[in-house]
Formats: sequence, C-alpha cells, structure tokens
Amino acid sequence: MTEFKPLNRFSVEPLSRMTRRLADVAGGRTEPDLVITGAHVLSTYSERILPDREIWIAGGRIAAVKAAGSHTGGAPRYDAAGGLIAPGLVDPHLHIESSMITACAYAEAALINGTTTIFCDSHEIGNVLDSKGIEWMLEDAREAPLNIYLTVPSTVPATTPAIETAGGDLTPEKIAALFDAWPEALGLGEKMDFVAVAMGEPRAHAIIAAALERGRPVSGHIYGRDFVAAYAASGVTDTHEAIDADIADDLLEAGVWIFLRGGPPTTPWHSLPKAIGTVTEYGAAWKRVCACTDDRDADDLLNFGLDWVVREAVRMGIPKPAAWAMGSLHPATRYALDGEIGGLGGGRRADLVLLDDDLVPQSTWYGGELVVESRKPTPRLEAALARPYRYPGPAYATIHLPDPLPALVPPLPAGPCMVNAIRTSLPGIELVHERIALTPGADWASTLASHGLCHVAVVERHGLGGNVAHGLLSAFGLRAGAVASSVGHDSHNGIVAGLDEADMRIALQAIEAVGGGVSVVENGQVVALVPLPIAGLLSDKRVDAVAEEVRALKAAWEKAGCAIPYMGFNLIPLSVIPQIRITDKGLVLVPEMQQVPLFEAA
Repeated sequence: MTEFKPLNRFSVEPLSRMTRRLADVAGGRTEPDLVITGAHVLSTYSERILPDREIWIAGGRIAAVKAAGSHTGGAPRYDAAGGLIAPGLVDPHLHIESSMITACAYAEAALINGTTTIFCDSHEIGNVLDSKGIEWMLEDAREAPLNIYLTVPSTVPATTPAIETAGGDLTPEKIAALFDAWPEALGLGEKMDFVAVAMGEPRAHAIIAAALERGRPVSGHIYGRDFVAAYAASGVTDTHEAIDADIADDLLEAGVWIFLRGGPPTTPWHSLPKAIGTVTEYGAAWKRVCACTDDRDADDLLNFGLDWVVREAVRMGIPKPAAWAMGSLHPATRYALDGEIGGLGGGRRADLVLLDDDLVPQSTWYGGELVVESRKPTPRLEAALARPYRYPGPAYATIHLPDPLPALVPPLPAGPCMVNAIRTSLPGIELVHERIALTPGADWASTLASHGLCHVAVVERHGLGGNVAHGLLSAFGLRAGAVASSVGHDSHNGIVAGLDEADMRIALQAIEAVGGGVSVVENGQVVALVPLPIAGLLSDKRVDAVAEEVRALKAAWEKAGCAIPYMGFNLIPLSVIPQIRITDKGLVLVPEMQQVPLFEAA
C-alpha cells in the first residue's frame, strides 16, 4: 500500500500509526468516534449490496463494518435511515483547470457529488507557467478539503516549438524533479504526443523513463488503433481516449487500463456509450475498466459529476455495484491505493457516501467528518471553503497580447484559390480538414457568407513573439459578432473567431482586460464574459458563482449560433488530435505534424 498523508485541514493519521487503536475499536475494547447505523452497504470488493449493516469509525478511518445492532455503547450515531452507504468516488483522470475554478473551490462540487479523491493532470497551468504553476496548484490542492493527487504533466508543450508557442517547457529533468519533490505525484499524466511515442522520439521516451524509473505508472492519450501496440510497448498503462468498443478492446488486450470518459451528452467528449461496448457487447471483464470525467466546466461539474458517469454505466447495462466499483475501487487499484481508498474495508479512510436508490449522493463523509448533508455543505465544510489558497501575484499576470494587436484576418485573396479550412464536426472532438474552392467577393463579409465560413485566429499570449495565425472555420454556425478565449488548448494562446474583425478585437480585448477568460461579443458589445484571472485559466470565486457566469456564457454562445460548445472551441488549437488544427504558428495537419498554408493555388 502507498502511504500518504494528505496535507489539508481534514487529514487523518496514516494507517501505520493507527493499527492498535483500530484493532481495539473493531474488537469492542474501545469506543468508536462514530457509528453509522441503519445502512445497507455497497461492497465494491464482492460487488454486492449487503443489507442491515453499521460502520464503526475511529480517527477518520473505518474500524469495522458490522451487522446492524452490533454496537451497544454510547458512541455518537448517525442514522442512515435505510440508505445505501458506498465508498467515496475516485476520479482517475481530470483537469482542474477545465472547471475554471481552483482546487479549493473544486472540492465543494466534488464532495456534493460523492467524489472524495481525484487524480488531476495540471498540464494547462504547466503550459502557461511551467513547473512553478504546477507547484502553485499543488499548494492549492494541499489546502483543499479533498484527496488530490497529481499525475505529472508529460507533454508541455504538446508539440515542438516549430508548431506552436507555449509558456512552459517541462523537460524530463523538470518532470523528475516534480516526482522527487512532491509525494502526491503518483503517476505521469496523459502522454498526448502519441505519434512521437510510437515513433520512438527521444524526448518523449525520456519523460516516460522519468516515471518508470520511479515506479510511477504512465497515463495515455491515443487516437487510432494502428498506434496501440507501440504505445503500450512504450510503458503506457491507461488511457481515457478510447472512443469506441474496438479500440477499447485493443487497449485492454494490450494491458492498458480503460477510463470510460463520460461527459455531458451534448459535448464532444461523451465517449462512454460506445467504448463500454468492449464489456457489454464483446464480453470483456470490467476489472480493468474505470470511469472518469476528464473535462468539466463549473456548471457541468455540479450537474455531471463522476456519480453521473457511474449512473450512465448502469444505464448502459453494468450492475450497480460493479459500476460504482468502476468509479471507486478500480481507480484506487490502478494507482495502488486500494488499501487506503475505494472500499469499505477495515483500516481504509472513512470517505463515505450516502446514496439514494438511484445512486444519487445525498451526504458525504470525508475522513470521517460529515462535510455534505442533504446535498448541502455542512458548517465544517463551509469553514474550510472560506479560507482558500491565494495564488501569488505572477499567476494573475499571464495575458501578454502583442501591442499593437496585429490584423486578425488575412488579406482577401485577389482571385479564386483553394482554402485549407477547418470543419467543426460533432459529436467527436476531431476537426475535419476541408479543402474549399474559394471565389472572393467584393469584401470578406460577402465572401464568408457565400461560402459558409467565418474567421478564426490564434494569438500568442505569453509575451514570446506575438505570433498571429489566420484560419477559416467551416460549419461553425456563428451568425454575428465574435467569440474569444484565453484557454486555447494546450499551449493556451488566445483564440478568437468572428465574422467581423472589429468584433474580434473587442472580444480579445475584453478577456485581456480581466486577465483572461471567455467572451462573446455582438454588435460591438460584450454580452457574456467569464473572467479567469489566474493564469488565464481559473477564477478565484466559489463554484456556484462561476457556474452562474458559465451558464450566461453558454446562453450567449448558443444565441450566437456556434455549432460546437465553447469547450470544443477551446480545443481548436489542440495540435495532437486529427485532422487539422490551428496554432499561433499556422495550420497543422495531424498526425502528420505537417504545416499547410491557408490559401493555395486553385
């Protein structure tokens, strides 16, 4: 068992210091701190629901699960009133930055939804602020009332400097130093440059080696069945990017854990329904299958937590106890923490969830303390949330757009030509390379309208050259105005799309004025704005406040006609996903990593 003491206000003692006390409590020689009575127990070990049980808790850990009525002493009691008690959920892969809130704020939504442990890959803040940004987020995580582990970002930047400009550069040496300095760094984050890994690129393999030499597992990110064998042979042992049953099956047989990614059904990253077919259609065992969330904004985090993903697995045919194990015991086992979390065995942390019959969390205990009751934070949790970590000043000064801002649209071609356009396509997150014969009109407005196009530009925002690259989006659906974001994955340069350059400038300037964010502009007016002043990625508000801003943004985004959600828009520069992307240095074909011009001869 990996022993680790979470350094937050809800710490419990390591098991090694508590074995005698727990044995005395379990043996009836010492009173427990708390007895949860009147419960049915969801066992992730035997995948059964056990009726009429009670749970004895001491020192923030489970001393024993006994038959109802076993305890006759005077310890405090909590009556579960016939509800179902399960271990807290363990999310094996997510990005806190996608939620637009800090780790301290993230804890509130996670605990309300029954998640007590998360494994985060902080490559977003690493792309902006290098290793110091990751360390600031770890300090934030240590203050949060949640078990937060790090999978060290592995692909910062996602590609070479010739392809894009990032604010960070996590070398193998920096990654090794993070492993050595931070005990909560339990794995290597998603190795996104899967082509480089499969082709044996030296830096990619040196980064993998830094993890393997320290006995740390390596997480993956892969598209295409042709890459599976080489990827697995390189030491990658999990992935959340299985988009269908066939590649999920290939990965399982190659020894790779599958994290079924469930996203809100309207977003491009809800791959669980197809990938789960490896179990429900092809008959694979679910013992090496987990559930994860990956990306959630603050609004979706409240409504589509890991508990929702588990319920989706049930809806797809997985029995309730097995589905809950996919969201708790299986991730804990994957990271060798099943002796600490993921089940209700003796000695485990008392991270518990009270569920209704539909597996909807009602109350949550974290380290034996009641932090959520009737889906509301308790005073104990409110006290912790009132004292969040404060990021240092440099984290609030990361938007450095070129001054003056260069042209955001290219010159109108003088005659007919071919355009290498980017076609936005749902439901997946791939972008289609579409070659369009362009016949210029009198101006850009008429040309865009006649071809169903709109402008897109990526603007370097780290103060490292001020590059601006121009592109054209097909089928994006924008009816008027412009949209902009400082969260252009993964190098997190600015991205702006629009039908009018003046509105595009206003949209970019709006997010620059607040230190980063996402904006919608209509007729020269900012109609929606989510400020993200920390690294241009995070708000310093609580989750409810940010969720309200995000809901307003989504409404304006939909009204503007955008065919893909704003989080999908943020992925347009992500230059490791097929078929075509745009970075601050131009258009890139993936996986060839070949740069192409916007306009070519007809």
